[in-house]
Amino acid sequence: MAYTIEQFSKDVHDALTEDPGPAGREIARQYLARACTDADFVAKHLGPDNDIDRTILYEDPELKFCILAHVYKGPKASQPHDHGPAWAIYGQVKGVTEMTDWECIEKPKDGNPGKVRKIKSYEMKPGDAYVYNEGVLHSPRRESETRLIRMEGVNMQGVKRDKYEVAA
Repeated sequence: MAYTIEQFSKDVHDALTEDPGPAGREIARQYLARACTDADFVAKHLGPDNDIDRTILYEDPELKFCILAHVYKGPKASQPHDHGPAWAIYGQVKGVTEMTDWECIEKPKDGNPGKVRKIKSYEMKPGDAYVYNEGVLHSPRRESETRLIRMEGVNMQGVKRDKYEVAA
């Protein structure tokens, strides 16, 4: 039976209601990995006719987390960032994303970006899903088309976040 957005969002809601912390997010990550490999779910929300960078598939009215579909047509790289007051879970559907984890070595101050040092890089391939808890700095880079599902602890659109740059 196909995994639907209704069942996926209910599974995540139930996991985060039971434990809103890292343990509940790990269970939510497992549900996200399932969605990333469900052919019907992927075809419906991230099929070839979808070319929108960011689509909110679901926003939880009680817990405020949201589930998004992302389609990136060409190369794209992001600066090191966190998700401000929230967590995020990335799930790869198509293509490869090189993710880099960063350590903050200097906090942002007086309007200047913080400084970071690389911890490690790794490839996210279809079916992979990773949790980034509050304050965890990371940056994705893609060389070609990718499709992914991402969950945010809150809808990050419009949320002001600190800026970071790689230390010299």
